[in-house]
Amino acid sequence: MRTAISCGSLKVECSGVGHCPPHSRLQACQLARHCPVTHRSASTPAAPAAAACFGTAKALPRRRRRQLGRGLVVRAERDFYQILGVARDSDKKTIKSAYRQLARKFHPDVNKESDAEQRFKDISAAYEVLSDDEKRGIYDRFGEAGLKGGFAGAGTGGMGGMQGDFSNPFDIFETFFGGGMGGMGGFGGMGGGGARSRNRPVAGDDQRYDLRLDFTEAVFGCNKEIEVSRLEDCSTCGGTGVKAGTTASTCSTCKGAGQVVQAVRTPLGMFQQVATCPTCGGTGEQFTPCGTCQGDGRVRGSKRISLRVPQGVDEGSRLRVRGEGDAGRRNGEPGDLYVFIGVKPHPQLRREGVTIHSDVEISYVDAILGTTVKVATLGERELSEVDLKIPPGKPPGRAARTQPGTTLVMSKRGVPKLGTQNARGDHLVHVKVKIPKSIGSEERNLMEQLRELQAAKPAAKAGWF
Repeated sequence: MRTAISCGSLKVECSGVGHCPPHSRLQACQLARHCPVTHRSASTPAAPAAAACFGTAKALPRRRRRQLGRGLVVRAERDFYQILGVARDSDKKTIKSAYRQLARKFHPDVNKESDAEQRFKDISAAYEVLSDDEKRGIYDRFGEAGLKGGFAGAGTGGMGGMQGDFSNPFDIFETFFGGGMGGMGGFGGMGGGGARSRNRPVAGDDQRYDLRLDFTEAVFGCNKEIEVSRLEDCSTCGGTGVKAGTTASTCSTCKGAGQVVQAVRTPLGMFQQVATCPTCGGTGEQFTPCGTCQGDGRVRGSKRISLRVPQGVDEGSRLRVRGEGDAGRRNGEPGDLYVFIGVKPHPQLRREGVTIHSDVEISYVDAILGTTVKVATLGERELSEVDLKIPPGKPPGRAARTQPGTTLVMSKRGVPKLGTQNARGDHLVHVKVKIPKSIGSEERNLMEQLRELQAAKPAAKAGWF
């Protein structure tokens, strides 16, 4: 037989009448005598149990009393007023203010101390009780044990009776962290910022569109017509998701909170769990869904959009079109459309930022004597061909100019700088000298003569290349 006696923050349990050690027996019996209203026995009245303890304990041997005394459990219950640091006659405003300060201080995402999580749980439990007049009245009369006894009979097991009957303490974190608490680490299902955050409009998602441009379209800019697939407001219900002619009502299961609180009693204690309301799916409302959008308030559609591509975009550039993404839920703001640019290569021109590169191939004779070649380059608004003069290899009295690998600069013939008017890069032309694999006899004779002339010159000044 097991007897439990409690008073205030002290709870005494005895494994049987007459089986308590003297110091605990005296404590239990004093509780039973002086606090007959608040003490309850799990199996027998407290006062007889206490009297029996006084009457029989002396007859037991010391060793026997020590063995039987192992069944005694003295458990100190939590003082919610002390946890929040408020007086017992404090009003709701004072209690809420104290909770806000402590919750922000000991929130596990802010406080990294080892006991921060447990402190935060105690603070939340204290606020859940003291912020509700009915629960606070039970706690003031019977302590925490009275609360557990009352909740156990609520039909949901443990603290399941708490669902929807008290102010959700997690609503306060909208002020601290801007909405739900889905990222609370060890708190698992304790997400949600109250009915306000669940029922308010939600912005739509952003959309991506990949656009591939020709080389010149990316350099000079262009206008494009693109068609995007996205979620749009349902025209039947106006984006509310509610069937036309009907209205939404507060969920009867969660009372608009969008969550239900349940607790499971285990040998290790009471474990509390917050879960999404199975009736309303977390919205806090019950309604007849629209037949067109099935209650979502949005349907899949497409739209053609005129897009202005600025000059100077390059591979990997991203353009943002505001408000052309998915429509928001419950008439929330639409998301944005992001257009990612791809550029097709050009057969003659290569691009590095705002600089254009190209190659030109000339014969060894032209490299020596100089020449003029046609080069594709960028004009004002289109590709064009210009004459590029290749200087001679070594004019008399001057240093050699055209060598294999020489780079010639065509100024301001590059790509316009993105977002900057009248600013352009350069066009670099890389000269490649072609050496023939075989020559005829006449060409060979001429080359032999050139070699003899070259050999007659001073050694330090020799060489065309």
